[in-house]
Amino acid sequence: MAANSISHVPDRRAIRAFLVAAVALAVGLAWSAAANAFPVKPITLIVPFPPGGAADALVRTLGNAASADLGQPVIIMHKPGGGAVTGTASLTQNTAADGHTLALMHNSVIRHPLLQKVSWDPLVDFTYVIGLVNLSTLVVVRAEAPWKSIQELLADAKARPGIISYGNVGAASANRIAGEQLARAAGGEFNMVPFKGGAEAMTSLMGGHLDVYGDPGVGPVALSGKIRVLATFTDQRLKRFPNVPTLKETGYPLAVYSPLGLVGPKGMDPAVVARLQNAFRKATSDPAYQKVLEDYDLQPYLMSSDEYRKYAGEQFARDKALLPQLGFKPD
Repeated sequence: MAANSISHVPDRRAIRAFLVAAVALAVGLAWSAAANAFPVKPITLIVPFPPGGAADALVRTLGNAASADLGQPVIIMHKPGGGAVTGTASLTQNTAADGHTLALMHNSVIRHPLLQKVSWDPLVDFTYVIGLVNLSTLVVVRAEAPWKSIQELLADAKARPGIISYGNVGAASANRIAGEQLARAAGGEFNMVPFKGGAEAMTSLMGGHLDVYGDPGVGPVALSGKIRVLATFTDQRLKRFPNVPTLKETGYPLAVYSPLGLVGPKGMDPAVVARLQNAFRKATSDPAYQKVLEDYDLQPYLMSSDEYRKYAGEQFARDKALLPQLGFKPD
């Protein structure tokens, strides 16, 4: 070879960088194409509660508003049962991860594996799409009930442990855990009665078959004067009930943080997740949706997909530490 000849050897680092960029571009184009094509059919939104109540009103108005942006209707499918866990958990049973089937997620689903052996993991087997609202839990009794204040109720629960019935929507529900915490803090005990949903529990309360109910979504009935609100599990007094104290004000440092959000099956395309997240986020500005928040004392608690996934992990860790302290044991 002549002394002045030059050998052209490709730079391996340059080739590697080119390939990485090419792959990233291809993936980006694929995600963009998926997002542009989605959705191609109606979206089914599973609600793990029976019809009626705050959750039903929330998802219906949200779905109606989001359908305009998505170009497809959002169909509500109620799947109650299992302490409001079964419906959401059904996403883990061979549901296509194409974004056309979603479910309402709440903290009972996140903590359920801590109480019962299941075949799914809430931190692995769902795609977290968007966090929506935080529930405001109120402690209520019938208007004719003998307890005029939360102090009177708790004193009675201490004097007659296990006699006063306290309604909840599942063994692992936030209102069940809150009620147990409250009774323990006061040195009393309630007789915990599970219901399939808030509408059923409220009917039982109004009919005199249930003494106390602690749950969100009771505002409309409370304003009618048919029930009495004794206290709230919130950080501050609610706007519509300015004369009702928080439990913190009455000497019990208890508050319930129980967000509702939307999830899908694991393995969803990030571009489809982003498309859904954006559509539902826009829908939260709809006047009808905002009216539901006001009617049921729901607090906006918007979380992105990443924020919601992080929250779920942190909540699972909190429940793992708390439940044994309250005497909850895995079945």
